Amino acid sequence: MESAQELAQQNRGKDNYDSKSGDDNSIANHNNNNIKRNNICNFHIPKLKHYSKWFRFTSYIIFLLVGQTTATLLGRLYFDKGGNSKWMATFVQSAGFPILIPLKFFFSSSAASIRPSLAQLASLYLAFGLLLTGDNLMYSYGLLYLPVSTYSLLCASQLAFNAVTSFFINKQKFTALVLNSLVILTIAMCLLAINASNDGNTSNDIARGKYVIGFLCTLGASATYSLYLSLTQYSFEKVIKDESFNTIVCMQLYPSFVATCACVIGLFGSGEWKTLNEEMKGYKLGRVSYVMTLAFTAISWQVSSVGLLGLIFEVSSLFSNVISTVSLPVVPVFAVVFFHDKMNGVKVISLVLAIWGFVSYIYQHYLDNTKVIKEKGKDSIVAGSEMC
Repeated sequence: MESAQELAQQNRGKDNYDSKSGDDNSIANHNNNNIKRNNICNFHIPKLKHYSKWFRFTSYIIFLLVGQTTATLLGRLYFDKGGNSKWMATFVQSAGFPILIPLKFFFSSSAASIRPSLAQLASLYLAFGLLLTGDNLMYSYGLLYLPVSTYSLLCASQLAFNAVTSFFINKQKFTALVLNSLVILTIAMCLLAINASNDGNTSNDIARGKYVIGFLCTLGASATYSLYLSLTQYSFEKVIKDESFNTIVCMQLYPSFVATCACVIGLFGSGEWKTLNEEMKGYKLGRVSYVMTLAFTAISWQVSSVGLLGLIFEVSSLFSNVISTVSLPVVPVFAVVFFHDKMNGVKVISLVLAIWGFVSYIYQHYLDNTKVIKEKGKDSIVAGSEMC
């Protein structure tokens, strides 16, 4: 009898053990399935983020290139067809900011971001607005006194200036390719300066003295613009610290408002406002075309600026400047077609050198990006082995 009871207890213990081991196996299988699902999610989420990032990059690049090319050509059209107000040309470079107001309310700031004080933001936007005013005015003198092809090629000096400001302000590293690009762009700029005597006899009948003023103003504007880009990147990283599209919109909206107010003061202070009515009447394409040219120039500059600030926010000021130089080969071609600018041998050589400098920057960014991807790949492999 006792042996029968002992046998029954042993069988019950065996059944309990089997059921417990079965439960443990099911739990283990469940955990393995969860790990597999998590791994699948971890593979898909970075891929989605990668595509989303490149979609933003592509959008910003298109905004920058289309906006900058269109605005430059329309700005030259304004002067070529009878416009003569430097302050009006400066005004339209920032006056299109109202088109950004709907975006300000549509996109919100990051909830977890620590916003700087109102006084800090006001000072920042005021300083950038005044800096943009001086920069835009110098660019207006360049467009007025230079053929648009020469003006566009001179803007390539932004890369050289931006490399210097990025080194000191944003701790950008110099490489052999970057230095190569700086030297090439400097040679291209010197060729344009030497070509001044020949370029002064273009179809626009530009006097040599005005050519020099336009040359120096464009050069000064490029240096100022490069400083603005580096300071903007520094502000994004050290002051604002808000990773949202709303930050980009605000950085363009409020400084543009300040710059527009400063241009209105300059327009009335210089007395140029008195000549605007006669300027509109004498515009070769008519009054409607006069207004439309200014309106589309203003809109184009805002579209370009959003793309520029987006690239600064996502990558760096140097990268955004590199992308903006892609329009350099495009603008002179359109200038020859629409404005009958002369494209002589010196300009062609300068154009080739500018493209060479641009390609050097792009290749350097490609190398840096490849290095980052390899490092991330190694980190993910190490993390996966630790999980196993």
